[in-house]
Amino acid sequence: MGAHQNPGIEDVLKEAQSYIHDEKSLALISRAANYAAEHHAGQFRKSGEPYVVHLINVAYILATMRVGPATIAAGYLHDVIEDCGVSHDELAAEFTTEIADLVEAVTKIGTLEYKGKDDPEYQAANHRKIFIAMARDVRVIIIKLVDRLHNMRTLQYQSENAQKRIAAETLDVYAPIAHRLGISAIKNELEDLSFFYLNREEYYRIARLVEAKKIERDEAVNTMIREISEMLKGNNIEFRIFGRSKHLYSIYKKMVTKGKRFDEILDLLAIRIITRTELNCYEILGYIHAKYKPIPGRLKDYIAVPKTNMYQSLHTTIIGESGKIFEVQIRTEDMDAIAERGVAAHWRYKEGSKYDPKVEQKEIEDKLAWFKNFAVYSEDEAGHETASEYMARLQRDIFEANVYVMTPMGRVIDLPNGATPIDFAYRIHTDVGHTAVGAIVNDAMVPLNTQLHTGDVVQIKTMKGTGPSEDWLKFVKTNQARNKIRSYLQKKETERHESRVFDGEKILSDELRKRGFDVKEYMDKKKIENICKDFRVSNYTDLMYGIAVRSISPTAVCAHLTNQKGRVSEDEALSHLLNREVQKRTSKSGLVIPGIESMKMSLSHCCMPVYGDEIKGYITKGAGVKVHRVDCVNIARVKSRLIDVYWDDGDAERYYDSDVVVMAHDRSFLLTDIVTVVSQCRAPMESVSASVNHDTLTSTIKLTIRVHDVQHLQNVLANVRKIESVFSAERAVH
Repeated sequence: MGAHQNPGIEDVLKEAQSYIHDEKSLALISRAANYAAEHHAGQFRKSGEPYVVHLINVAYILATMRVGPATIAAGYLHDVIEDCGVSHDELAAEFTTEIADLVEAVTKIGTLEYKGKDDPEYQAANHRKIFIAMARDVRVIIIKLVDRLHNMRTLQYQSENAQKRIAAETLDVYAPIAHRLGISAIKNELEDLSFFYLNREEYYRIARLVEAKKIERDEAVNTMIREISEMLKGNNIEFRIFGRSKHLYSIYKKMVTKGKRFDEILDLLAIRIITRTELNCYEILGYIHAKYKPIPGRLKDYIAVPKTNMYQSLHTTIIGESGKIFEVQIRTEDMDAIAERGVAAHWRYKEGSKYDPKVEQKEIEDKLAWFKNFAVYSEDEAGHETASEYMARLQRDIFEANVYVMTPMGRVIDLPNGATPIDFAYRIHTDVGHTAVGAIVNDAMVPLNTQLHTGDVVQIKTMKGTGPSEDWLKFVKTNQARNKIRSYLQKKETERHESRVFDGEKILSDELRKRGFDVKEYMDKKKIENICKDFRVSNYTDLMYGIAVRSISPTAVCAHLTNQKGRVSEDEALSHLLNREVQKRTSKSGLVIPGIESMKMSLSHCCMPVYGDEIKGYITKGAGVKVHRVDCVNIARVKSRLIDVYWDDGDAERYYDSDVVVMAHDRSFLLTDIVTVVSQCRAPMESVSASVNHDTLTSTIKLTIRVHDVQHLQNVLANVRKIESVFSAERAVH
C-alpha cells in the first residue's frame, strides 16, 4: 500500500497542456481550480490536509485520462454544491450550464448513504441514481469513479467501520462499473484497495505467496520474453513486449470461486505483446503456437468478438520450454489503451473538434452494446417499479449477461443464461419482439422457447399485425422482454375493454330509444354513475362493460335510470327472470332458441360455426337441433325444418373448434412457420396434418384450431395468408 505523491494545481495544468492547447480551455481549468480553492478554504480532510488537496488529485487523475476541459473543471468543482452551499444557477453563471449539470449530477449520486446488503432498498436506490446518471452522461460516472479512487487511496484516515463500509460499496458498485466501462486500471486498483480493507489477512497471505515466487517468476518471464522477442524480430514484426503481474484481488477471486490453489492459477506468469496492426496480432499468435504447445480450450479471440466493454485482445495459454505455463495477451496500441482506460480512452479529448455531449453519449451507446440497452432501461426511472426491482432487472439482464450471440450481420448481443430468441428479439428492438413469429438459429428453424448459447447466430422472423403471446411470459428470461410483453398485453386488454364499453353504450342507447326516452338526457355520465351501486359495480365504465357482455340487463338499467323501476309490469319482471334462467341453462352450448328452453342443440360438424357467424337451426329426427352457418351447402336447399337460433353472449372465455385448410408452395420449415403463427394468434391447435403433391410441388395443410369467435378466426387466417409461399387459407366445409 504505497503512498501516493500529491500533485499541485500547476501539475494538473501541465498534464492538461500535454494535449489541450487552446488558451480559453486552459484558462477555464485554472479558474475552476482557483474557485474550488477559494470556496473550500478552511475545510480539511480527516488526514489533516486542506480539502482542496483531494480536488486537485481528482482533477489530476482526470487529466491523465485525457478527458475534456469541462470534465477536469467539474472534477475540481464536484463538491462545491454539497459542501460550500453554491447553487446550480450560481455555478452555471460563473462557468457554464454544462459544468453545473455535471457537478449537480455527481452531487446527487452521493446523497443516499450506503447501508450495505442488510438494507437492500437503500442500497438499490443509491445504485439506481448512479446508473441513471451514467445513462444520461457517462462523464458523470468517470468523475465519480476518480473521486472514489482517490478516497480509497486515503482511506487509512477513516474509522475501521467507515473503511469497511466504503470498501464494501466500492467492491459492490464502483469496481463493477469501472469493469463494464472497460477502465481496468481503475477497476484493478479499486478492487485491490477494497480487498485490503475488507480482508486484510487474506490480502497479506496472497501478497506473501506472490512475493515468495517473485524472483523465480520474474526469471521465467524474462527468459520467455527474450525467446519470443528473438523470434518476432527474425520475422520483422514491430512489437513491444513485457511481463505483467496479476493483481491480488483477481488471484483471490479465482481461488475462492474456482476452488483453485495458488499454484494452479495459470495466468500468474503473464506476458503482453503490443503490436501495430490487427493482422500482426494474428501473425504473432501463429508464430507462438508454432513454437510453443498451446493448452486446448484456452485460446480466446476477443478481437473478432470483442467483450461488451469494448475490450479486444487475443489470449492464449502456452507451455514454455521450461515446462512452465504462461498466459500471453496480444493486442494493438489502440486495443491496449481501451483495455486500460476503456470509455475514457476511446473518447479522449480531441483538440479543435466541437464537443457535443449528446453526440458523445450516442457514440458510446453505439460502441458499447450493453450501454445502449442500459440507457433504455434508465429512460423510465420514474416508472412504477421500486429501486430494488430496477436493480434486479439491470443486474440480471445486463450485468450478469454471459451468453453472447450474434445477429446475421455480426453484431454481438449479450444475454443472461437461459435466454431465448424472444429475449434476443426484444434486445434488438421492441417492435422486433412484438412482431416475432419464428426464429432461425445457426440456419435451422427452432421454437421460440429454445435456449440460446454463446456463438449462436440468431435471426428473427417477424410479421406485421401480430403481437406477443401470453405464453411467452412462461419462458422469457430477461426482465426487459417480460415487461415489454406485459405492457403490450395490458394495452390490448384496455383497448378490448374500451371497445366493449362503446358496445354497452350503444346497447343502452338503443334500449332508451326503443322505450321512447331522450337518449341525450339519460346517457349522462353523472346520472349513470348514481345508479352503479344498484348493479354492484363501481363506475360508469364497468356498468357499460357489464351491459356489453350481458352480465347486466340493459332493460333493468334503463328502468333504474328513468325511475321506471316501480312501473315495470309483473309480466316484464317474470320475462326478465325467465330470460336470465334460459341464458344460464343454455350457456354450455352457447346457443339460444327463443321461446324454447329444453331443446337439445349442437353445432354441426360439416361447417363448424363459431360465435359471430350467421346461423340457422335444423331440426333433426331424434338428435335435436343441429346448428349450421347460413351459407352451409348442406342446408342450402332445405326449405322446412329450419328455425331461428341465436348466440348466447354470456361467456367470453368459450372456445369453438374450426377446421382450416392451407394451400402453399412447398418449402422447408413451412409447417413450422404455420404452427408458430397460429400459436402466436393464441388459437390452440387440436390437430394438424400435411401432404405434398410432388407433381405441382404444393402442400396442403389441414388444421383443427380453437377460436373465441369469427373475428379471432379471421385474424388467424389473415396472418397465415401472410406467410411466405402460402397462397390460400380458408375454413373447411365437409
